[in-house]
Amino acid sequence: MSTRIVLLVTSPRLPAGLLTAEAWDAVRAYPVYAAADSAQADALRVTGVPVTVLDTDAQGLLDAVAGQPAAVWLAGPEGDQAFARQLGLRLAREPGLAELELMYGSWDPPGARLLDAVTVMDRLVSPGGDPWKREQSHASLATYLLEESYEAYDAIDSGDLAALREELGDVLLQVVLHARLAEEHEGGDRWTIDDVAGGLVEKMIRRNPHVFAGEQVADIEEITANWERIKREEKARDSVLDGIALSQPALALAAKILHRVERAGLSVSLPADDDLGSLLLRVVAEARAAGLDAEAALRAATLLYADAVRAAEG
Repeated sequence: MSTRIVLLVTSPRLPAGLLTAEAWDAVRAYPVYAAADSAQADALRVTGVPVTVLDTDAQGLLDAVAGQPAAVWLAGPEGDQAFARQLGLRLAREPGLAELELMYGSWDPPGARLLDAVTVMDRLVSPGGDPWKREQSHASLATYLLEESYEAYDAIDSGDLAALREELGDVLLQVVLHARLAEEHEGGDRWTIDDVAGGLVEKMIRRNPHVFAGEQVADIEEITANWERIKREEKARDSVLDGIALSQPALALAAKILHRVERAGLSVSLPADDDLGSLLLRVVAEARAAGLDAEAALRAATLLYADAVRAAEG
């Protein structure tokens, strides 16, 4: 009877030793081999499972397990793909030598690659990393955050989902970089990417009681109303305009302020059309009253003009 070789693959993004019951049964029942020491190997040894480091090729493993009913090959953090391919090809030519079985002892959870992003950024910003990133500040990076957000907007606007995926990665880079720089702050100003993510999780749970707290809602309008109510309770504000991003484009800013005024039921007269700014604000107000988006309309008209410019150049 041929030897059963279990190729045990685990996620390097989960704590070592966090394995399925099936994986634990295998490593406790059969000899365990690995190409090199690892955190996973150390975790097994702590529980009394011997791990033999076998720095060899596929034939060396076959020689080591010959005559045994079964053995486990503990793949390294990268999965030992080249070794597994070599072993698989050898057994495909001589199937009688052993039976190869792939077993997943643990899997990457959703979002696991975010851990890689944090690890890579830490390397870039730490001593010996990228000098440019180490010299940046929140203020010096502000323009890049805007630029990357606009590029993601352009990808959405053009319907290019592949570009959107890439641009969202660039936005995420900015988030991770800001968080890593914040780790260098002094005292109470210091925070980390976990603080950012933790705050977001708490906010999502708190503002969606219809999902996480069993609150009954009738429709989307009630969900939106609840969101706004909870938001008001969270942040004590002196004005209905508090919290509006004043650095956003002027047309969008005007529309947002007019929306807040309307939602609050306030009656505030628009300025007379004595100057260009007042005239533009009135145009935005009239666009809102007609159910139009002044920012989108101006963008569309500007892009049509840009097409005409390119046509003239050609």
